[in-house]
Amino acid sequence: MSGVKSRLNGKSNGRSKAGSNGRSNTRASENSRENERTTLKGVPVSAGERVTCEIVGLTHDGEGVGRVDGYTLFVRGALPGELVQAVVISIGKSFGKARMEKVVREIVDGGSETAIRVEPPCPIYDSCGGCQLQHMDYAAQLRWKRQHVVDNLTRIGKLSVQGETRLAGKTEESGSMESARPAVIVHPTIGMSDPWRYRNKAQVPIGVVADRLVGGFYEMGSNDIVEMDSCLIQQEENEELVRAVKEAARLLAISAYNRETGRGLLRHVVVRHARTTGHRMVVLVTNGRDIPHGLELVSLIRESVPGVVSICQNVNTAITPVVFGEETRVLWGEEVIYDEIGGIQFAISPRSFFQVNPEQTVKLYGKAVEYAALTGEETVVDAYCGAGTISLFLARHAARVYGVEIVPEAIEDARRNAVLNGIRNAEFAVGPAEVVMPKWQREGVSPDVIVVDPPRKGCDPRLLETMLELRPERIVYVSCNPSTLARDLRLLENGGYRTVEVQPVDMFPHTGHVECCVSLVRK
Repeated sequence: MSGVKSRLNGKSNGRSKAGSNGRSNTRASENSRENERTTLKGVPVSAGERVTCEIVGLTHDGEGVGRVDGYTLFVRGALPGELVQAVVISIGKSFGKARMEKVVREIVDGGSETAIRVEPPCPIYDSCGGCQLQHMDYAAQLRWKRQHVVDNLTRIGKLSVQGETRLAGKTEESGSMESARPAVIVHPTIGMSDPWRYRNKAQVPIGVVADRLVGGFYEMGSNDIVEMDSCLIQQEENEELVRAVKEAARLLAISAYNRETGRGLLRHVVVRHARTTGHRMVVLVTNGRDIPHGLELVSLIRESVPGVVSICQNVNTAITPVVFGEETRVLWGEEVIYDEIGGIQFAISPRSFFQVNPEQTVKLYGKAVEYAALTGEETVVDAYCGAGTISLFLARHAARVYGVEIVPEAIEDARRNAVLNGIRNAEFAVGPAEVVMPKWQREGVSPDVIVVDPPRKGCDPRLLETMLELRPERIVYVSCNPSTLARDLRLLENGGYRTVEVQPVDMFPHTGHVECCVSLVRK
């Protein structure tokens, strides 16, 4: 309740001094927008105006969705059900943005009579853009994430969800009420008993503030770096390793990359910690191949942090926000570290995709195996297989698993991981899934189950067409983006499949992200 009281007393909502070094540009741009467009015809508010608005929901980024005379304002830090006072920052024809000043009326959880708003424990939460929901009680986060999934399924996917009063309505293709079909079951979100210190990987941008090398996370809506020495969702081993690299770089006067000029050497520090083995890896992403005092840098890192078994360099000289370049080399130690999820070992290279929350990964992949309903006789195709994480889980229960991925390095990791675990019934291929899968079909591979785990943009349309042509009995869709998930489910439903149930899993507590595992069966 202390966070509520401070806001009711009129205390500013959301900018701590910890982020002040990087806010001048943001403030200047906000003032510029206000001066450029303070009023807009037909919009009931103006930039710079102080308003009171009712918060009716949250965006996928965790911003409060407010209403003022029917006009939408996005208010960072506000929670659904609250009445807040805010200052309008910018306006557009459809929506605007506002900066919250204080809560006028709070909301409590009627079931438990506890406040939904809590005091964020992180000292730089108000300036760092890494988390969005620390000011929301964790149980309320889980409920919101489920509702976020439901809203996307009904609004975008035109699906009826069990227990929801809002129906999807008519579809253009069928003209029938979608609610006449069996409603989709959306289960409560699977959360964590301790939703802190869960990330096994940190990817930290490096920059300069006041002529000093800094590393942390980007400020919300900005390219300014907020210095970070402690992050409550990172494993402490990662914090220690990032601190050691920054201190060593400062001591050796290694220059930090400047995004505006394209000069400077150290761009990112990427660290991994394998909890089951204790192995640690550090990857120095540099704007050039030569590292001044490189041997001394490696030596200082090794002396500072026990358990480091791999120190690598990735070279990225492109003017791009993408972290990694194409060239990676080992500066000292091993080229991989080893970790374990659900009894399966994985070799992790510098650019490997590996889930950052192992505890929740076991729950997510376990649900994928459950929805695949394998008896040991099935042939399974795993599209977007990455380093083979889901494939190897499935291989323990299927007759044969075929994994396909467009990234060659990922397929190398998948094959290595299969050998590492003595799994002989898994085969992997490089290429677009929509090209490789028909080739497998011509070779006699007829999948009983297809599993997809696409990036945030969802499945490639050609892959969806290929899946419908192959007509597996079941499809298991693992998603990290409810909106593209809903879009793809509608296409699969139109193609002859029925969405049976959806299991949200909280892979990233205190952020706006939610993963889902979905079961579809052929009608």
